[in-house]
Amino acid sequence: MKTTLGLLICAMVALPTVADDRTSEQRELLQRAGAVLKASLEAPDKGIPKQTLEKAECVGVFPDVKKAAFIVGGQGGSGVFTCRGKNGDMGAPAFFKIAGGSIGWQFGGQETDLVLLVMNDGGMNHLLKDRFALGAEATATGGPVGRTIEAATDAQMHAQILSWSRSQGAFLGVALNGSVVRQDARANRAVYGKDVSAKSILIDHTVNAPRDASAFLKTLRAGTERG
Repeated sequence: MKTTLGLLICAMVALPTVADDRTSEQRELLQRAGAVLKASLEAPDKGIPKQTLEKAECVGVFPDVKKAAFIVGGQGGSGVFTCRGKNGDMGAPAFFKIAGGSIGWQFGGQETDLVLLVMNDGGMNHLLKDRFALGAEATATGGPVGRTIEAATDAQMHAQILSWSRSQGAFLGVALNGSVVRQDARANRAVYGKDVSAKSILIDHTVNAPRDASAFLKTLRAGTERG
C-alpha cells in the first residue's frame, strides 16, 4: 500500500515537469517566430513589403525549417498562425507543422525560415482543415520582396497564400508546392490546456493569447496594423 501511494505521489509530481517541457517548446518557438518577423520589418530592401503584411488576413511563421537533401529531399518544421479578429487585430496563435518533399539534384542540409501570408477567405478555408497541401489545394505563390508591392505580379496579387523563405538574412519569394501544412493538436493542447481546434483559436477567438505570445504579437501587430 505504501509503495503504491509513493508511486502515485511521484507520478503527480512528475506531471507538471512534462507539461512545462512541452510548453517550453512552444515558448521558444514563439520567440524565434517573433525574431523572424522583426527581421522582415527591419530589412525593407530585402524583406516582406509592409503593404503586403497589412493586406494579409492571417500570418504564419515557421522558423528553422530543416531541409536535408540528396537527390530526394525533405523538409519539416513547426510554426504558428494568427488571424485577424473583427476589429482587425491579430488574435491568439495556433500551432502548426509543415512537411514536404522535393526531387532533384540537391546536396547538403540547411535551415530556413518560412513566412506564409493568407490573403483571402479561400486561403483561410484551407487553413482551417486538419491538413492541406500548398500548390495542390491552396494556391501558393512566392511573394514580392522589397519596400513596396508595386512590382508584384498579377498571380501574386490574386494568390490565396504568399510565401517567403529566409536564409543568410535575405527574404526571397519561394514556391512551396507539395508542402503539407497541418494543425499541431499536441502543441495547442499543451499551450491552452485543452483540446482546441484551429478554427476556435483563429476564427472564433474562443481562447486568449498566452502570456508567452505577447512579444510575438506585439511585433506582428506593428507590421500588420491597417491604417
